[in-house]
Amino acid sequence: MQPKPSIVNLPVYIPGKPIEDVKRELGLDHVIKLASNENPFGCSPKAKEAVIRELENISLYPDGASVSLTEAVCSKFGVNADQVVFGCGSDEVIEMIAEAFFQPGDETVMASHTFSQYYHNAEVEGAKIVLAPMNNGTHDLPVMLDLVNDRTKIVWICNPNNPTGTMVTHDEVKAFMEKCPSKTLVVLDEAYIEYVEDPRFPDGLALLREYKNLVLLRTFSKIYGLASQRIGYGIGHPEVIKLINQVRPPFNTTRSAQAAALAALADDEFVAECRRANLEGIAYLTGEFERLNLTYYPAYGNFIMIDVKRPAADVFNGMLRKGYIIRSGHQLGFPFSIRVTVGNRKQNEGLIQALVEVLNEVAVTV
Repeated sequence: MQPKPSIVNLPVYIPGKPIEDVKRELGLDHVIKLASNENPFGCSPKAKEAVIRELENISLYPDGASVSLTEAVCSKFGVNADQVVFGCGSDEVIEMIAEAFFQPGDETVMASHTFSQYYHNAEVEGAKIVLAPMNNGTHDLPVMLDLVNDRTKIVWICNPNNPTGTMVTHDEVKAFMEKCPSKTLVVLDEAYIEYVEDPRFPDGLALLREYKNLVLLRTFSKIYGLASQRIGYGIGHPEVIKLINQVRPPFNTTRSAQAAALAALADDEFVAECRRANLEGIAYLTGEFERLNLTYYPAYGNFIMIDVKRPAADVFNGMLRKGYIIRSGHQLGFPFSIRVTVGNRKQNEGLIQALVEVLNEVAVTV
């Protein structure tokens, strides 16, 4: 059998190690996972109740158009139903965008260190990937703009950026959009937007009203705590969303996911409490990193990238043996850094205690 040539040498996405695997491999009874930027506080009780109720309808197909959830998103964000598309996580929306717009030979611009699924799906579709160097872990939008040409179909901006946690401001994005050709689609991935309180953060919905070539990505996997339900969405101009919908598989989001998302979207109190606790966690962890003379990128999501001045793989394995699953930077293009999800207070304190022990065991190399 002859596969699509563009996928032959593609690496397979490597997620954070599952808790069950670590327990089994290392013989541990207690393991904390702070690797995949999941919400340590779970999900809204209202979302959990909605999932339980939906079990009564487990034999029925879901609403392929996600009508009720679409109406709730439209009401909350002031957009129209023809501006919204749902996916099995925002990952699938990325995949659908790539499928809808890329032809072999098209170009796409993205930061050198950003969410890997932009790169992966562009390669699957045979697009030429143009990587822009970053400025201290942050998207350098003027540099990215210089790389846009007549063949550039899509520009990807992850904000806050995964894996570095940094952000670009409203003024920076607006300046970029002003000069970006209108025929080039700009995807502004806002998976962690609900965690941000910085007033400089872009108002994507306002920008969307000005620029038809902009698409916003959102997800219920992060602050809403519905990662296992796999549901996310895109908001854009009706003409763009129509094209994305044309490649969307039928019934691509489940009944339980739609019900959970609908309930979660209405629970502003839960979201606000998670945001507050996350900011408290960032303050605690960054204070401890400074005490340990470790540098880190400014964190605007629910994770922090830290330069540990030691081989990331060695620190990762050391933390694993102590029952903490984190993300090793050597898989993300940062060979001497680790990325940790902000946990609850007990998890954060345990993380620091384990990290101190591991740092004392692994020699400094940079």
